[in-house]
Amino acid sequence: MTSKNRLSALAAVLICALAAVVGYLLSDDGTDRPKAAASASAPSSVASAGATATGPRPSAPRSSPPAGTTPAPAGGWVPADPALADVCRTKLPTQALDTLGLIARGGPYPYRSDGIVFENRENRLPRKASGYYHEYTVVTPGSGDRGARRVVTGGIGEQYWTADHYGSFQEIDARC
Repeated sequence: MTSKNRLSALAAVLICALAAVVGYLLSDDGTDRPKAAASASAPSSVASAGATATGPRPSAPRSSPPAGTTPAPAGGWVPADPALADVCRTKLPTQALDTLGLIARGGPYPYRSDGIVFENRENRLPRKASGYYHEYTVVTPGSGDRGARRVVTGGIGEQYWTADHYGSFQEIDARC
């Protein structure tokens, strides 16, 4: 093999490797791990062209609208995790609606631990980075302590209800 052929073969291998790296960076692998910035490893024209061409993936679930916003038009709401059961906002206890109102207003909350990071140790909610979820107490009439009921919110506005202290969750559907 001549040196010119070796150089051509090496260039072809490098171009293939670069294309594989750019493809990986522009793909959505379904994890919550951040990827290296595409613009740092590829020319910005390549990164933006790939992002524009593919756009949002239609199979990726969208989140609930943030509290205090108008829900999407009929059929527009898609649960953050289709595997979780949904619960209509109007079917929640009045105390949960009160808590959702406090969350929308930013407080003040009745318990000093309201708004703390929810660690999702049980992994019953979709896996996200630490600090993504926050929990809020739903007052339980007759309980001498905080009780077992909570609303947990996600970083992009999704809301979850648990009546059994994280034993199970339902995603709150604001449309109904």
